Amino acid sequence: MTTRQRLIDWVAAAIFLLVPAMVLRSSLHRGAPSVVDRAVLRVTAPLSAGVSWVVDKIGSAWGRYVALVDVEEENAELRTENEKLRTELATMARRAYDVDALEDLATVKKKTPADTLGARVIGAPLSPFFRVLRIRIDRGKAEVAVGMPVITSAGLVGKISSVYGDYADVMLISDPDSSVDVVLPRTGGVGMLVGQGLPDAYTCKLDWFEEASGPDADTTAKVGDKIVTTAGTDGAFPAGIEIGTVSRVVSHRDMFQIVEVEPAVDFAQLRAVMVVLAPPPPPDPDGGKPKKSSVATGQRPY
Repeated sequence: MTTRQRLIDWVAAAIFLLVPAMVLRSSLHRGAPSVVDRAVLRVTAPLSAGVSWVVDKIGSAWGRYVALVDVEEENAELRTENEKLRTELATMARRAYDVDALEDLATVKKKTPADTLGARVIGAPLSPFFRVLRIRIDRGKAEVAVGMPVITSAGLVGKISSVYGDYADVMLISDPDSSVDVVLPRTGGVGMLVGQGLPDAYTCKLDWFEEASGPDADTTAKVGDKIVTTAGTDGAFPAGIEIGTVSRVVSHRDMFQIVEVEPAVDFAQLRAVMVVLAPPPPPDPDGGKPKKSSVATGQRPY
């Protein structure tokens, strides 16, 4: 390094040290400033203002960034808390619905004289129109069998169509393979209820509905008439279980009517059902007759 380069370095270092010292001295000087102080302040004032403006902007931006970070953290905490509350609310609603379903089963069991078994609905395949095609329950081979009726407090659901492992499938009365012997209590007319298997409705068809006989009998089925099960020829379903109501009279031919029936059970809302394990015992033919006391010794007194 040459002498000239050393001299330049020393002068530059002196200026870099002298200028801040002079600026500091001029800023801290008390009393009337000297000519040198005024000159220094006049030169450094714009630079000081610019530096102050830059520092203020950087500080303001940093403060907003910190505030946004805090807000984002608070939002994340609120979202987590909101999700937790939603989950708790859904759990409470599901438990309340389960309690209602259990109360419904208890009511059915109390009113049904047959031997029954409660079951939970664990599956329900849907049609493209969001209609339930069948239901699956949590009862298997050790507890239920094919053909057993399935009911709720609203009425007849259907019957068990298949059993495998710990589960069973229930065929609804709206299924095209379903058939139930029924009676219209208002007229006494009997018929066969068959499912129509519609993808967008649960409507059933009351086929071969035989009208009640008698000169004064109102033999025609009418919209709103209740339909219930009858013992029928095979005795597959207990008598007196509500099925639904007549929704439309389609046609009338000879002594038969063909009508449509809307099921009483809302299959889309099923959470629990009752399986009828065995039909109720037949009524005692001597139940209404007074019983005679028998003689203890087998002989009648004189």
